[in-house]
Amino acid sequence: MNDKKSRNDLRLDSKEFELPETLFSRDIDDKVFQGIILHTLATIEGISLVGGNFIDNILGRSGPEGIKGIVAEQDGKNSSINIKIELNVCYGICIPQKAEEIQIKIAEEITRLTGLHVATVHIVFRNVSSQDQANPPLGTAPSAKIERNIEEEYNDEF
Repeated sequence: MNDKKSRNDLRLDSKEFELPETLFSRDIDDKVFQGIILHTLATIEGISLVGGNFIDNILGRSGPEGIKGIVAEQDGKNSSINIKIELNVCYGICIPQKAEEIQIKIAEEITRLTGLHVATVHIVFRNVSSQDQANPPLGTAPSAKIERNIEEEYNDEF
């Protein structure tokens, strides 16, 4: 009987072998948010970024300190993000409608690509510019303009 009792004492509790739950975490650098915002802004006509242009920033030709005019602050406790963007707007564009368009598109893209809740999108219009000063959207690449100009200049008539 003494032998049976010692065998029961040697049994190990199965809970000792269970591993604790794995904790998954992710960090997203502010430059990722800036890149998403740049790509989104490039699809919107009638605006330009303060202190730089879309093409240089998208191609990585901006400075290492980040992109001027775009600030993204993460709130780790609430898994949310606050965004502030400084823009120039072309003369003649309705500012409240353009602000709403920008805010909706940015909030949707950030949420879709990162899974984070966008708490605020603060748009600051710093200057009014002419249509000539606005940066072209990504869809109208400079090569498309060159091809159009060549076709206009070249014709079979003398």
